[in-house]
Amino acid sequence: MRQLPLISHFLRTPESRFDHLSDFPYTPHYTQVGGLRIAHLDEGPRDAPIVLLMHGEPTWSYLYRKMIPVLVAAGLRVIVPDLVGFGRSDKPSSKHDYSYLNHVQWMSAWVEAHDFQHMTLFCQDWGSLLGLRMVAEMPTRFDRVALANGGLPTGTTFTPKAFKIWRAFAVFSPWFPIGLIVKSGCVAGLSPHEVAAYDAPFPSRKFKLAARLFPTFVPTTPEDPERANNERAWEVFKRWDKPFLTLFSTRDPITRGGEKVWHKLVPGAQGQPHTAIRGAGHFLQEDKGAEVAQALAAFVLESAL
Repeated sequence: MRQLPLISHFLRTPESRFDHLSDFPYTPHYTQVGGLRIAHLDEGPRDAPIVLLMHGEPTWSYLYRKMIPVLVAAGLRVIVPDLVGFGRSDKPSSKHDYSYLNHVQWMSAWVEAHDFQHMTLFCQDWGSLLGLRMVAEMPTRFDRVALANGGLPTGTTFTPKAFKIWRAFAVFSPWFPIGLIVKSGCVAGLSPHEVAAYDAPFPSRKFKLAARLFPTFVPTTPEDPERANNERAWEVFKRWDKPFLTLFSTRDPITRGGEKVWHKLVPGAQGQPHTAIRGAGHFLQEDKGAEVAQALAAFVLESAL
């Protein structure tokens, strides 16, 4: 039985904050995990292959609104959770309740609660730091992986300057405008409506605790408490012979080039149709959502033959 921290003090974003989202017509589903309510979307045929879309920080499932219709049209079932602390999911009130390990545990328990099987993971940003750990801990539940603008750091390799600047901003800046932060990570920018949609889960600064803390949880030194767990996960991927695809964008200053190590070390990455998503920034789901979804759907359907 998975041991979960039991959280009794948390914030819950009022549903009225999401009423204005005319471009996001999806009904949330809720699951209780460790005393917290985790939200997710479930679109497409229930008996179809599952594509699990994992968002990062400081976004939420709204990030995938351009990809969901393409994947459903391809005949796939699309599951999109909101991480604890983001979107419609509950947000623990104390910073002490947040950690890299706790988030792995929460999302793994959520998968187990639904008994999802034969999944394809698509992950980006913190969705990869969590999703790849979930795959490594529950490999039989996943048939393939698609990684975009993310990774599994152990704290033993170079940390880009752009990430250090972002981490310092998250920790020290008194101004932390979520929607504008997401906009800054998009080559094409965002409309005022889209900026407001990214702000929706965070009515006040006390709701932004997870978004502030996540950059500090990325392993950047050999002494990081999650180094050993990530190194164990890497050992799983060094033996991973199921299909493994990378879809990295060309204009992300933090993760650009990060796909190379996966091509080199993961057996299942050999011979796959890895694609560079040109003209996209960190949030490639915004800049090139339909293109990314088409590549992902082709990967799922063709590797399943």
